Amino acid sequence: MTSVNTNLYLVLENLGFFIVATGFTAIVGWAWRKAKPFTIPEPLPGWFKIWFGTVQVIGVLVPLVVMLLWGVWWNHSTVLIVLASYFLMLGLQILSEIITLKQFQSVVWVMVPYLYLPYRLWQLYEGLTILNSDSELMWVRTLLIVEIVLWTGNYLLDLAQLPRLFRWEVKEG
Repeated sequence: MTSVNTNLYLVLENLGFFIVATGFTAIVGWAWRKAKPFTIPEPLPGWFKIWFGTVQVIGVLVPLVVMLLWGVWWNHSTVLIVLASYFLMLGLQILSEIITLKQFQSVVWVMVPYLYLPYRLWQLYEGLTILNSDSELMWVRTLLIVEIVLWTGNYLLDLAQLPRLFRWEVKEG
């Protein structure tokens, strides 16, 4: 697949996902419009800062450095394409979370990562296939595998936090 075809394909794929995810979020938000305003349960657990910092460094800072080095500095356009797509969708997820939580205070906020994280895993897997087995890009491929592990762990952690986010009561045994 040529660079132009890959660009167009990823733009259309990301646009399609964003339209479906945003439409679904809007419909569910409308359906749950009578729910009481949602706020994040406080205080946050002590481990949260460590996990959030880890996600920021490994999920944002490291891929940004890799995108700038391999994609821009060393002119590997496929790396730039894959990671720019990754950052675009990560940014749109964060924007969706901010809008649903801060603007609308909607419980739909909880649902946003459950839409975007599986898609991010798909993006990272797809990035592995786009980069093929070019030995020059082995470090980038390794990063994409690390990202898949990181975001899978984040997804599982999100699932484990559902009872806390919905403030489900825990009965003492």
